[in-house]
Amino acid sequence: MTAIVEPRAKSSDEGPYQNLTLKQVIQTIPKAYFQKDPSKAWRSVLLSVAAVALGYAAIFMAPWFLLPLAWFFTGTALTGFFVIGHDCGHRSFSNRRWVNNWVGHIMMLPLIYPFHSWRLLHDVHHRHTNNMDVDNAWTPLKKEEYTAANGLFKGVYWGMRSWLWWLASVAHWAVLHFSLRNFEPRDRPRVIRSIVAVAVFAAAFFPTLFILAGPWGVVKYWLMPWLGYHFWMSTFTLVHHTVPDIQFRSGDTWNEVESQLGGTLHCDYPRWIEVLCHDINVHVPHHVSVGIPSYNLRPAYACLKAEWGPLMKETRFSWSLMKTIIGGCHIYHPEQAYQSFGSLKR
Repeated sequence: MTAIVEPRAKSSDEGPYQNLTLKQVIQTIPKAYFQKDPSKAWRSVLLSVAAVALGYAAIFMAPWFLLPLAWFFTGTALTGFFVIGHDCGHRSFSNRRWVNNWVGHIMMLPLIYPFHSWRLLHDVHHRHTNNMDVDNAWTPLKKEEYTAANGLFKGVYWGMRSWLWWLASVAHWAVLHFSLRNFEPRDRPRVIRSIVAVAVFAAAFFPTLFILAGPWGVVKYWLMPWLGYHFWMSTFTLVHHTVPDIQFRSGDTWNEVESQLGGTLHCDYPRWIEVLCHDINVHVPHHVSVGIPSYNLRPAYACLKAEWGPLMKETRFSWSLMKTIIGGCHIYHPEQAYQSFGSLKR
């Protein structure tokens, strides 16, 4: 296991990234790992459907004191739905676009996630990973931006970057994915179709659940598993790009190879979580090339590690890791990557 090292000041045009291109990195991954395997893809769907069904059966049968465990398991299984939709959004689930679109929509509907809205915004993140000026996936605020913000915004940002990190994905979902202003005019018809699909699903699902199970049933069978899913979305997203030595860049200092190979973190979780979430934690090869299906991320990572290991970052999920992140990775610092909220007061 490679330990997380202390922050270091280094420009991406110095040292190991200077003459390296992303194409060179991609060429070290065997072509077989870019190939889509329909049987593996559909087995991942069956696994997730079975796990979610098991989770809801547990919720139905569990006594009240075991409900938190059932909710947590079901939320983790629902994260597998998202990861399948994630592959569909990157067109790495099927060679047929219509299959990717249909499966992506179906997997994300229970999560109330408009597929095309997420897909288009997520593409921005991949094209501009860790670019302070463009990336839309939880980039930290600069010191001057934070100090100039109003009290309400500061409070929300403080919560999302510290002890309420597990709700940050809910805020990201609500703020970005339902506003047409966040999309180019040419993309808006597809976004509208996805939002309409979510609205139709919600209009049928929630009244039916309310009638059958009452208000507690909505909380028990939907809200709590949904929050469990967002716990993992928040945690995965935060850990992927937010440790003390992962630097963000602006303008001409941004480097594609640094951002995709060294700007995301491989983090090992308990194996049952990795299985239910289809190895989304094996994130470095996914950033090197979004064309690698989720079931090929592990062997692709092994190849990258063998060739580029010194440039990559790897750790293991733990409470101490989360304390490091939520305790100090708050405000962007151009040399140290991050500074804490507390350091602003000194």
